[in-house]
Amino acid sequence: MARPQILLYGPMSGEVRERLAQHFVIREWPGSEHAEPFLAEHAPSIAGVATGGDIGLPNEIIDALPALRIIAGYGVGYERIDAGHAAERGILVTHTPDVLNDEVSNTTIALLLAVTRRIVAYDRYAREGRWAREGSPPLAHGIAGKRVGMVGLGRIGMTIAQKLGVFGCEVVYHSRNRRDDVSFQHYPDLIAMAGGCDILIVITPGGAATRHLVDRPVIDALGPKGTFINVGRGSVVDERELVAALAEGRLGAAGLDVFEDEPNIPPELISMDNVVLLPHVGSATVETRAAMAGLVIDNLVSFFEHGKAITPVPECRHLQP
Repeated sequence: MARPQILLYGPMSGEVRERLAQHFVIREWPGSEHAEPFLAEHAPSIAGVATGGDIGLPNEIIDALPALRIIAGYGVGYERIDAGHAAERGILVTHTPDVLNDEVSNTTIALLLAVTRRIVAYDRYAREGRWAREGSPPLAHGIAGKRVGMVGLGRIGMTIAQKLGVFGCEVVYHSRNRRDDVSFQHYPDLIAMAGGCDILIVITPGGAATRHLVDRPVIDALGPKGTFINVGRGSVVDERELVAALAEGRLGAAGLDVFEDEPNIPPELISMDNVVLLPHVGSATVETRAAMAGLVIDNLVSFFEHGKAITPVPECRHLQP
């Protein structure tokens, strides 16, 4: 039996290519400038796509692949793949949840501690010789006993919340629906939650439903003593309002792993000592990225060998037998 043809849409490591080539015929996307001849030759035969969650797959390409049956996304987020549109065509979309919970939560805790304990600013203080010249720097803040509001309480959010408990934090959360399986207090009103918290952590997916969910009223409710952490998606925050609040002192501090226009960071943030910036590395460890890549491959292999993927996205679960 002929091996299924898989389109690699976006960069993939050599190891991933080699492992996929053991099971599939690989076609690599040539770029938009060569799309027309590529699709004319290969579109009728491509049955699957492997793509990065931050790259996605445009609907026009989905619609140009008549034999497409599965889109395997690398990453837990998939807002750049229109899963509803794919499902209408009977195309399964998968992602890579759970395997990155620990590292994203570890990054979140590290970012929070770096901001509250001023790790980056004090590293610079020591390197510049200011300790010797000026003496000890001002005191920083601990997180024990602080009230932390989680914006989103999915798999990763739960892992973060559990680890925050070890540090003695009180966790509350905001989501569209209250969870019956947790004891944390639920706030249906995000502004009300922000007003009662010391720290706000965003770990909700991106997309139209959450765009600018954290806006000026939420930021102002958190206030000049509040700390804001975003490890979800840059689009969830009105970045212009966030920058203004930090510059004007209406928000105390921030730790940011994601931005609205990645990889571009608002230049005003660069010089702020009360802000710690990361280049979207929440899950960026060798071990986690290998596990994510493995799950992409396993989803494709399982689907074509057994007719069922391992981790379909919610919009497509009804397509599974």
